[in-house]
Amino acid sequence: MELRQLQYFVQVARLQHVTKAAEELHVAQSAVSRQIHRLEEELGIRLFMQRGRNVQLTPVGQLFLRRAETLLGDLDRAVAEIHEFLDPEVGEIRLGFPHSLGINLVPQAVAAFRKLHPNVKFRFRQGMYPSLIRDVADAEVDLAFISPYPDKNEYVTGEVVLTEELFAILPENHRLAVEDSIHLSELKDENFVLFSNGYSLRPIVWDACKAAGFTPKIGFEGEETETIRGLVAAGMGVSLLPEMALYETSSMMPAVVKVIEPHVTRTIGLIRRTGEKLPLVVQIFHAFLIEFFKDQYKA
Repeated sequence: MELRQLQYFVQVARLQHVTKAAEELHVAQSAVSRQIHRLEEELGIRLFMQRGRNVQLTPVGQLFLRRAETLLGDLDRAVAEIHEFLDPEVGEIRLGFPHSLGINLVPQAVAAFRKLHPNVKFRFRQGMYPSLIRDVADAEVDLAFISPYPDKNEYVTGEVVLTEELFAILPENHRLAVEDSIHLSELKDENFVLFSNGYSLRPIVWDACKAAGFTPKIGFEGEETETIRGLVAAGMGVSLLPEMALYETSSMMPAVVKVIEPHVTRTIGLIRRTGEKLPLVVQIFHAFLIEFFKDQYKA
């Protein structure tokens, strides 16, 4: 069975006329009739019945038409995907990231890239640390921002693009809110507002408190930086947040104080699948991001 036979068959079925199909295909009528006959012989069935000057699909021909259209549609999509793979101006980039990076970092980077490549499409997926690694490994996304950067993982590879400092956030009327800097141990008796289990910032804060000599008392938990910020501003406790999560201002903003002991940071990495060549448009975006972070941030 040849691709040409399927194409001729579908065109005849759509127009219900061999001559009109030949005209649309820019081939001789005899060529179309010959290929349809060969296809019927190979399948061992009649695909068409003659109805005057027109032709009509047999019941089994109708069944075969649905399958043939699906096959040809899949082929067309495959060819389009190959063209997008090779053309950096019309492709699609699938990018994953945690919620905390979706406030400023991802919008800034994507907006800067689209100024240079306005026709490139993006598909975004937010997730927590384990799901982002899984999405990259399973080819659900091409690239993903992740924090902290995974030290060892056989399925993904990448690089650290940014190391970011975490600050203490306190209610505005807190006794330490007027200080320029504090030791984290000064908060050992406070209730902490932490991210829920599964969020990467939770173990970073937890480990920092342990390094300062105490186990944090959990007063409240949240799943978004805005929630953590708002609860602290409302006097529900204290917390640590990365600098990037403190850019946005609202009516409920906590006091921000530098932590000098221990120095708390998080790494932000950009990961991709190990051993797989990325589409050209994704390669260009990846190279753009590396330069973007060198120019905009101290990695």
